[in-house]
Amino acid sequence: MCRIISKILVITLITSLFSCQSNKEKFNEADYFKSVQEWQIKRLESLKSETGWLNLVGLHWLKEGENPFGSNEANNIIFPSNAPDFIGSISLYKDDLSIAINEDIEVFINDSLLKEYTVFSDVDENTTEFKIGSFRWYIIKRGERYGIRLRDLESPLVSEITEIPSFQIDLKWRIPAKFEKFSSTKDIAIPNVLGEIEYEKSYGELKFTIDGVEYSLLPLGEGIESNFFVIFGDGTSAEETYGAGRFLSVEKPDKDGNTFIDFNKATNPPCAFTDFATCPLPPKENILNVRILAGEKTGEHIGQH
Repeated sequence: MCRIISKILVITLITSLFSCQSNKEKFNEADYFKSVQEWQIKRLESLKSETGWLNLVGLHWLKEGENPFGSNEANNIIFPSNAPDFIGSISLYKDDLSIAINEDIEVFINDSLLKEYTVFSDVDENTTEFKIGSFRWYIIKRGERYGIRLRDLESPLVSEITEIPSFQIDLKWRIPAKFEKFSSTKDIAIPNVLGEIEYEKSYGELKFTIDGVEYSLLPLGEGIESNFFVIFGDGTSAEETYGAGRFLSVEKPDKDGNTFIDFNKATNPPCAFTDFATCPLPPKENILNVRILAGEKTGEHIGQH
């Protein structure tokens, strides 16, 4: 799952271009509110982009052997009706993947028109990407399973979602925190929506206080060259916010371990927008017994599919 977590983290960081100021810099409240509003705009733009989560239209698990695909119901894997009837076949033999495209069909494989190709999944460095018309896809690996993650750049959801419901920005939820490094790394269990559990390393914990009560979160990442990635749940989960928790990027700490946890930038996971994502869930250590009234909420088209 490490590579999967890192890809989600990259997307989280891309939408965090307007990060909080350094702890040592003078804090300007007006600038802060403006930066969060700008971040919210970038966040929505990212979701609507070609690599965003709003254009996912399919997740098709491959069976061992040949997997013919296209929109015709005679295929093993059925694409949406606006795709060609018979596109080709993806072969899975143990962990070896290959694709053969039908003679009368043109599919771009890594931007080249090819008929046969050895396929690499998203756990490989050189993930193979496919496109035909408005459709884009690649192969994901989750546990021992391989599947087609399918996008349609013309998916209606891209235009239907015009905003992400969020709590009002409140400085109360930009909270000073202290990163306390463990003497040795700990393996924490990260479940996912597929019912699988994998283990990720945590190098320490973030300690902070809300209304006089101390809490802690276990972040992923070392917080040295990049921000921490946090998956958490709280008292609003399954009520005002998405039931399976939210994501958060936490600014890497200074040399003394000081940082800020900005819950105003808590985001819905991809699974809040689509049934075709495979999200990690909060580890049990990150279920907070407090209502975090900040960040993204559920709403129309979000968390209700």
